[in-house]
Amino acid sequence: MKDQLLYIAGRVVQAVVVLWASYTVTFIILNLLPANPIDLILHARGIPDGTISGPELEAVKHQYGLDQTPLQQYFTMLVNALHGDFGTSYMQGLPVSQLIAQRLSNTLVISGLSIVVSFIGAFLLAFFAAYTRHDWIRNLINMLPTLGVSVPSFWIGLLLMQVFSFGLGLLPAVGTEGWQTLILPTITMSIPMMALLSRLLITGFEEVLHEEFITTAKAHGLNYRTIIVTHVLRNGALPAFTMLGLVVGHTVTGAIVAETVFSRQGVGMLVQQSVENQDIPVVQGVVLLAAAAFVVINLIVDLIYPVLDPRISHIRKGGAQ
Repeated sequence: MKDQLLYIAGRVVQAVVVLWASYTVTFIILNLLPANPIDLILHARGIPDGTISGPELEAVKHQYGLDQTPLQQYFTMLVNALHGDFGTSYMQGLPVSQLIAQRLSNTLVISGLSIVVSFIGAFLLAFFAAYTRHDWIRNLINMLPTLGVSVPSFWIGLLLMQVFSFGLGLLPAVGTEGWQTLILPTITMSIPMMALLSRLLITGFEEVLHEEFITTAKAHGLNYRTIIVTHVLRNGALPAFTMLGLVVGHTVTGAIVAETVFSRQGVGMLVQQSVENQDIPVVQGVVLLAAAAFVVINLIVDLIYPVLDPRISHIRKGGAQ
């Protein structure tokens, strides 16, 4: 019990360090950009350069905390973020948390759908690769993950738009309203993740097929389909479970591409616009949110995985001894 508590405490500390590092690196990179935040704020308010008086300029700086040194700004923003305050957008003048909340639901929908589609598609590909007795089919399926990873996501989105929107006229090319607008962005986000997961699953299934207990199962007269369904799928799929955190992290970059290509008003497009406008508080808020989702999912996976695969618990106990 003590070892388990120490392990959980260690994983929580690692999660906190990852969050802190993500926030710190983002702050440093964004503050190294050449643009002046004050100029961006004044431009967003429609105030020409040189037309604002000294006291008014100081008031604007104080409002956004820009009258502090970079180190003071860092600690002030970090403490505020710990209390759920991510600051105010330079460009829109609204709280960052409000801007994210307004768009989060649109991104969560396509992100959740893309994760489900990715896992289902990857399992089907890996299952057929393991089940088929034809080498040419297995070789063809083994090539698909490499192709899926190699093709850029934005090109996939543009190709889908050209075929299904402009060519066949079956699905809308842009927009957020209606379930039809979910299909093309979801597929665009799913293909790279599906390729990554299917490669891992195919490798896992192939390794399980060469295990001794599979030979024993064959010797007991179990048919090939029963072996695949009963033994191979369950044991070969466990490594893919550890990729859940990476898949969730990938939805952030995938959402930026998909929402930009299909003009969806989500967090991904918010990030893209904020990076273009160097809206530092918004970018930091979204990065921290994405990092939090990543570390929480990974923490849950790390805690659940020993339950699914007891061998992990034995390895840890052996290592502790």
